[in-house]
Amino acid sequence: MNTKQNRILLIDDDEPTNFMSKIIIQKADENSIPSVMQNPKSALNILKNESINIEEIPDLIFLDINMPSMNGWDFLDEYKDLEIHKRKNILLYMLTTSMNDDDDVKSKKYSCVNGFMVKPLTVKSYSQIVNKHFK
Repeated sequence: MNTKQNRILLIDDDEPTNFMSKIIIQKADENSIPSVMQNPKSALNILKNESINIEEIPDLIFLDINMPSMNGWDFLDEYKDLEIHKRKNILLYMLTTSMNDDDDVKSKKYSCVNGFMVKPLTVKSYSQIVNKHFK
C-alpha cells in the first residue's frame, strides 16, 4: 500500500482500544509503526522536548477526547502552541467514542485537527487516511 514507514501515535487511556487499534493499523498497512501513549501530558512532553529527533516525531496522531487528568481538548490547547516545525507535518485525527455532534463541530475549530472519527478504528477508515495523506 505504502512504501514509507509511517509513525503512528495513539493517545488513548483505554488499553483494549489501543490493542485493537494497533492490530488494525498493522493489518491495514505493514509500513505503519504504531505506538501508544496512555497519558496525553507525557505525549506533549515528548513533543515539546528540545532534543527530539525528527525521526521520532509521529506522522499521524489519533487522539481520544475523554481521558482522565488531561482530555483531548486540553491536549489540543497545548499542542497548537508547539513549535511549527514540530507539528507542521503531523496529521491529527480525533478518534473517540463520542457521537456528540458538538464535539465534531468543536474539533473543526482547531486548525491542527485533520479529521474526527468515531471508534473503533477500522482497516477501511485507516486505509482511507493512508491513501489520502501518505500516497
